[in-house]
Formats: sequence, C-alpha cells, structure tokens
Amino acid sequence: MEVALFSLAAAGALAGGVGVVASRLPVRNVLSLLLVLVCVAVLYLLLAAPFIAVLQVIVYAGAIVVLFLFVVMLLHVRSGEPPPDRLRGQRPLSVLLVASLLAALAAVVRAGPAAPAPAPEDFGTAQAVGRVLFTTYLLAFEVASVILLAGIVAAVVLGRPARPATGRGEERR
Repeated sequence: MEVALFSLAAAGALAGGVGVVASRLPVRNVLSLLLVLVCVAVLYLLLAAPFIAVLQVIVYAGAIVVLFLFVVMLLHVRSGEPPPDRLRGQRPLSVLLVASLLAALAAVVRAGPAAPAPAPEDFGTAQAVGRVLFTTYLLAFEVASVILLAGIVAAVVLGRPARPATGRGEERR
C-alpha cells in the first residue's frame, strides 16, 4: 500500500514538475506547482512527518501559490496575451543541463541504494521544526521573509494602474 501511494505521489510530483516548466500559460504553471506541493506533502506523510506535511499544504500550497496566482493575474490581466518567449536562445543550454542531470541521476541509481540513516525520534514534530528553524536556520528564515516581502512590494508596484495623462505635455507612462 505504501509503495503504491509513494509511486502515485512521486508520479504526480514529476508530472507537476514537467507541467511547471513545459506549459506556456502562467496560470497552468502555478497550478502545476500546486500539484507538486500537494504530492510532496503526501510524501512527507509517508515519511511519518505529518506536521511538515500540514505546513507544506498551508504555507506553500495555500499562501505562496495563491500569491503567485495573484501576481500572475495582476501582471497579465491587461494584455491578455502570454508573455514573450525570452528563453528561446537558452533552450540548447537547458537541454544540455537536463541531460547532465539525468546522467547524474542514472549514475546514482546504478550505484544502488545507500543504507538510510535512522530518523531522529522527534522527526517532523512541531517542536523539532521550531527548534531547528529558530536556532540553526534563523538567518535563512529571516532572509526568506525579507525576500518574500520584497516580492510582494514589487508585485504591488508592477500591478498598480498607470497614471492618467495630465494634458500638460507630460508623457503617459
């Protein structure tokens, strides 16, 4: 039962990941990201870490994906057109990087599974996550908070309506 659920969640995460990078519509990209996050939450449940699974759904799937949807809709609601394809010249490099990643992944799989280290007794509990988050990773947590705040401010600035022309020779932005 666990192997079947793991396989289903892993396949869903892979399909969502492909959807994130392959779809040309930003809303579909965000919804594919939502599929990835939900499947990863199922994987956390299989690892006996229910608190991290709940955090995954609430924080990432609930808050950040909704923020992404708002940003995507704010930036593309006026034109109604998909954004221009700016990655056209980078496709050969991306194919090379993906091929390298797949070769490295195949080498790791061919080497065989390593013996997994036993999980700590309190793995995935609220106390363990809080202790690590506010001691070991406090700086990373604060930096991530500032980056998210900067993203929110940038989305508001980019999404605000243009100023109307005043008629005094000023150009409309």
